[in-house]
Amino acid sequence: MSVSIRPRPAARRRPSLRALCLGLSAALACAAGMASNAPADDVCHGQAAEIAPGIKRSVAAYPMPAVSLTRADGKRLSAAEALDDGRPVMLNFVYTSCNTICPVTSQVFMQTRELLGAQREQVNMVSISIDPEQDTPRKLNSYARRYAAAGAWAHYTGSNAESVAMQRAFSAWRGDKMNHLPLTFLRAAPGQPWVRLDGFASPEQLLAEYRRMVAAR
Repeated sequence: MSVSIRPRPAARRRPSLRALCLGLSAALACAAGMASNAPADDVCHGQAAEIAPGIKRSVAAYPMPAVSLTRADGKRLSAAEALDDGRPVMLNFVYTSCNTICPVTSQVFMQTRELLGAQREQVNMVSISIDPEQDTPRKLNSYARRYAAAGAWAHYTGSNAESVAMQRAFSAWRGDKMNHLPLTFLRAAPGQPWVRLDGFASPEQLLAEYRRMVAAR
């Protein structure tokens, strides 16, 4: 008696973080080409250089706005207290109901912390909500837990005016949360210029940028 063996269907592979970044980068490039009313705040400061496909690097001195923010645990801190504690900083802008850019950039931060290993608490990682009317501290706490954010990775919200002030200070404000772009900002120490990465930088690229900054300071 012959036995017919049917091949197993191929397992569906989950897209890698790199594949997601490349796909979203292409989609954003198309959207940027069609947009005609983006606010002027989206213009990079300094001379931008493409360091990888879809990723541009520039250096700028961003003034710290005189506003306060609310951390996910409910504590109010000035922007300077949140960012100027002496450690190197990695900063991005997110909102909890985002289902395109923010899950990717938050996952990049999570994997960057994993790559940092024992050094992770030496880096002040900051995520600021661009949808503060919806992103209560409780929602931010839930979002942070989704990406194992703890310790040196803090999430902040505040009033709409406070959020817009922070976005404007970093030339990241685009008028509406739906128009936001994948941006990451790094700084070696208070008083030093910021490195701005436009695009979906990988965890490895953030780690390399961090090590370069720390070595140069």
